[in-house]
Amino acid sequence: MSAESTRLFPKITDEALDDLRRRIGVPIVDTAEPWCYEATRDNIRHYAHGIGDDNPLWCDPDYAAGARFGTLVAPPSFLFACDRIISGYVGGMPGVHAMWAGADWTWHLPIRRNDAFRTEAALKDLIPHQTRFAGRAVQQIYTVRFFNQNDELVAEADSWCFRTDRDVAREEGTKYAELKSRPERRYTDAELEAVWDMYAREEVRGATPRYYEDVAVGDALPEMAKGPMTVTGFIAFAQGWGGLYIRANKLAWKQVHRHKGLGIRNRFNIPDCPERVHWENEFALMVGAPGAYDYGPERCSWLTHHLTNWMGDDGFLRKASCKIRRHNPEGDILVISGKVVGKSVEDGRHLVAIEQEARNQDGELSVVGKGVVELPSRGA
Repeated sequence: MSAESTRLFPKITDEALDDLRRRIGVPIVDTAEPWCYEATRDNIRHYAHGIGDDNPLWCDPDYAAGARFGTLVAPPSFLFACDRIISGYVGGMPGVHAMWAGADWTWHLPIRRNDAFRTEAALKDLIPHQTRFAGRAVQQIYTVRFFNQNDELVAEADSWCFRTDRDVAREEGTKYAELKSRPERRYTDAELEAVWDMYAREEVRGATPRYYEDVAVGDALPEMAKGPMTVTGFIAFAQGWGGLYIRANKLAWKQVHRHKGLGIRNRFNIPDCPERVHWENEFALMVGAPGAYDYGPERCSWLTHHLTNWMGDDGFLRKASCKIRRHNPEGDILVISGKVVGKSVEDGRHLVAIEQEARNQDGELSVVGKGVVELPSRGA
């Protein structure tokens, strides 16, 4: 059956793309308010807990007082909570699905407790693609800059979503054809114990410095587990990050009536947000996904969590990139690995380049990443 004969949703059109192209480079001044304007103690803690990060540098004021910055700091990816655009709040093409698919981050300053943020954002580019997931797709790239209360540039990033035709993905997409035919997975106690063991052995470097001189190209980072994926876990991330369209009652009504095409009727005929692909299996299948799946910024945050665990309190994450390769549906387990691929000294900074990847329980590639970590030097 073709997508046209069973069409439920709007599709990508050349007219809508032309309208979007006219917005490239134009500053965005009218967007949804962020989940967090400030990096308060509670906001930092909620975000860290949402990604499963128990580093005391983020959550224990007494511990942080004795560390490098003398106060609580936030995980680098906390800035996802401070701007909706960086997290996938795309404009144009109402009713066409958007899937967050990657980001390139650069950090200039730490995110200190009680820092307050403003952002500058603009649409950067539109790139057409032909995909196995949904045929025609469009990569929609935004650039965002984050400034603190002193007007200092704290970080900047490009992030992108893929806009896809929901009907084509559901009816004609081939990317997940084999996965959708698999029987539902049930883990044995032994398989789960292997994951629990990885959590028990997870190393937070903490106050023990990792010196630049002690790192060699080819060194492997400790593996990190994430999962098994549950809707509970997806909700935990949304609690710390805020989501894109999660609203209740009157605010939900205002949102749906302001943004035509956003509200998609659920089984009760109630217009509800497209974000429910992350907790409602039936709707995830309607847009071509293999089931309710994790958030893209969540997975990006897992990669930066892997790096901050390794670098320790005296390290500083300068750059990180993330490229999503497939959905992580409910039930998946990820193992993140990494290795050192380069070392350099630039402007007095001792930098280590790292490559990462994460694969699921079936060995399928889920995400690839890169990072540049600044480490202390014994000779500095």
